[in-house]
Amino acid sequence: MDMDHSLGLVFSDSLIEVISTVSGTALEILSQDKDNGFDDITGMMSLSGNKPGTLFVSANNNDVRMLCSYMIGVPPEEVAQNDIYDTLCEIVNMTAGSVKLRLSDTDYAFSLSQPFVLKGDGMSIIAKDKTHIISRTFGNGRISVKLKVVY
Repeated sequence: MDMDHSLGLVFSDSLIEVISTVSGTALEILSQDKDNGFDDITGMMSLSGNKPGTLFVSANNNDVRMLCSYMIGVPPEEVAQNDIYDTLCEIVNMTAGSVKLRLSDTDYAFSLSQPFVLKGDGMSIIAKDKTHIISRTFGNGRISVKLKVVY
C-alpha cells in the first residue's frame, strides 16, 4: 500500500469518526477526486514536523449549519453564523488531533497550528511539483464534506 493511500485512510477515518461522534451523522466516502475543489467555507490547520502539511475540511454553509445544529441541539434556523465557523474549526481541530495521535510514532508525526476558516467561492490549491494531495468527498445524501491534505 502506498503512503498516499495509507495517509488518506488515516485522515478519512478520523474525519468520519469525528463527524459521527459530534453529530451522530454517518458519512461515507463518495469520491477520491484530487480536483474536487472547495465549497464556500473551509476550515484549515497547518501540520508542522518532519513532513509538514496542511489539512483542509470544506463544506457549504448549510451543511455546516446542519452539523452545528446536531452538535448544539438547536434547530438549524437558530444557528448563528459564528457558530458555523466555530463548528468547522472544531471539526478540523478534532480531526487533526485524532490523526496526530494515530501518527505519533511515525515519520509523519506533527504539531498543530490553530484552526481557522477561509470563506469564499472558487478557491483552489495550486501546488508545486512533487507535492502530494489527498482528497476525498464524503456524504450521506443530506450532508457533504470535502477533505484535502497537502503535504
